[in-house]
Amino acid sequence: MPLPFLTADRAFDTTDHAALPFDDHDQWRRPYRPGSWRVGTAALALLLASFVLLAAVIIATAGAFGGAGVTFGIAVLIIASALRMLRMGTWVSRAGIRRVGFFSTSTVPWTKVTSVRTTQQPVRWLGLPRTVQGQALVLDRRAGEQLLLLTDHNSDFLSRVEAFDRAADTIEAWNAEYGTGQTATR
Repeated sequence: MPLPFLTADRAFDTTDHAALPFDDHDQWRRPYRPGSWRVGTAALALLLASFVLLAAVIIATAGAFGGAGVTFGIAVLIIASALRMLRMGTWVSRAGIRRVGFFSTSTVPWTKVTSVRTTQQPVRWLGLPRTVQGQALVLDRRAGEQLLLLTDHNSDFLSRVEAFDRAADTIEAWNAEYGTGQTATR
């Protein structure tokens, strides 16, 4: 029995491997599926939020409405954090490239992109302070600044080297289509 909800986006499963598989290039899209570490962490946070909501109901039933309100607020913060965690990553559209972090978002129009390249460098393991040697997709801006887009050791690509390569190639194809077209080979 096919389970269509298990495949996040059928555009990644096409056999023709189109570089820009979407019809509407004006809409912001993530050119890869979220990784199992990111989804698993968000699922655990949502499970914790369900227990906190249950505790808020029990506290409200006991008559302590102030405590129930605080507990409900904590549950809402946990849910918002889990949803923001799922939203994090690199997004592309015809307008530019967007790097969504937990607390901040930066958008770079394609006209300000000098190049997109994959480099070997020390990268953070799962976003923690520990660094390991790995691959990173780096965006160079016209002002000389660099923006780290993806790493092969973040929560989307840990133990998924093929997915990192496919995502890096897709972002480089978007740069070739809408940006300056300068991509560095690996």
